[in-house]
Amino acid sequence: MGQEYYYMDGKYVPSNEAMIPVRTHAFLYGTSVFEGIRGYYNKEEDQIYAFRMKEHFERLLNSCKIMHMDPKHTVEEYMQITKDLLKKNNYREDCYVRPEVYKNALKIGPSLLDNPDSVLIFTIKLGNYFGGEKMLNICVSNWARLEDNTIPPRAKVSGAYANTALMITDAKLAGFDDCISLSASGHVAEGSAMNFFIVEGDTLVTTQTTSNILVGVTRNTILEIAKEELGMKVCEREIDRTELYTADEAFFCGTGAQVAPIGSIDHRTIGTGKVGEKTAAISKLYFDIVRGKNEKYKKWCTPIYE
Repeated sequence: MGQEYYYMDGKYVPSNEAMIPVRTHAFLYGTSVFEGIRGYYNKEEDQIYAFRMKEHFERLLNSCKIMHMDPKHTVEEYMQITKDLLKKNNYREDCYVRPEVYKNALKIGPSLLDNPDSVLIFTIKLGNYFGGEKMLNICVSNWARLEDNTIPPRAKVSGAYANTALMITDAKLAGFDDCISLSASGHVAEGSAMNFFIVEGDTLVTTQTTSNILVGVTRNTILEIAKEELGMKVCEREIDRTELYTADEAFFCGTGAQVAPIGSIDHRTIGTGKVGEKTAAISKLYFDIVRGKNEKYKKWCTPIYE
């Protein structure tokens, strides 16, 4: 494998030289915001397509607004930097892009004021987040999802992932693959670090954007394609915990998770316990789209090699 590069404040730096000081504010206090972007390799075209890169960087800039951060670049500049970085790293397989804007002051104290910002973007090779096409066995976490007026889930803040870490760790220690988080009011929010859907009859249901979720790019993609291409009814509303147990199908979705079918929740089998018909149709369509195999949606796929 050749030398990999990271982008750091205007420079493309060899990965083994990409360092930050141990007193960096973001390391001490979790004061950074980030995105995760998938690059999908299309072997027939010898092309990597970055999926919905524009929407991811738009969300990054919104996270910066919430967290008193200067993103340093426009959406278009971020997209060009990312293309240049992926070209330098020259992958011929699926990959992941992690842009991060972080507070770089070397000082004690959590304030975001008088605290400059830096930009880091790194890339890695990445396959399936859940390690294959297995049906997930999940639980409802006893850790509540952070609320909008604590650390807002609408912003993708690194420090907020301590909440996620507690959820996923306790779920795995209890023998589950992952978990669902509830809001303080007891309604479904999302997975540990991904959005969540259930199927009820011919209707695809997910939580509202005001349900203390990160408003996912993949979530929005699935809502659109399920309605427009598969003719499904789609509904965004509050979901009660007990609805989880009676759903016909359920799945997680996200940049990392992609479309991940769920076989059981709290030891209750969902549907037949196997991939549901509608989940399978959504998954097939989604993976064709992200690899640039669906001309109608190629507008969402940014080619890296030209």
